[in-house]
Amino acid sequence: MTTEANTENSIETVIQDQITNNPIILYMKGNPNAPQCGFSSQTVQILMACGQKFAYVDILSNPDIRANLPKVSDWPTFPQLFVDGELVGGCDIMVDMYQKGELKTLLDASAASRGEVTEDAVEEEGDTQA
Repeated sequence: MTTEANTENSIETVIQDQITNNPIILYMKGNPNAPQCGFSSQTVQILMACGQKFAYVDILSNPDIRANLPKVSDWPTFPQLFVDGELVGGCDIMVDMYQKGELKTLLDASAASRGEVTEDAVEEEGDTQA
């Protein structure tokens, strides 16, 4: 194997590890506090509105990840959201799912599978005890 092939394989391994080790991860341009494109900004706002913690990777600061993630995910554009190891999609898909209530349901189910309590669940528990 050439050095370039080894580097590409190691970057793909890093990406796979990130996706595996972070139940909700967003590959974006910039960071949640300072998105560097409108699509990344919109996806961050949607994720924050859903109320679940998420990891992120700034692809502008990680050019190797930016170059290789589309090969791993088979998705050409950014941002990219992964939940429980599966590609959800980019901005348009996230907006559509959010508007239908599907994204929050997906993220809440992911959190629940890890035993994390959502804000809605806390409110519901409070309501039933009242």
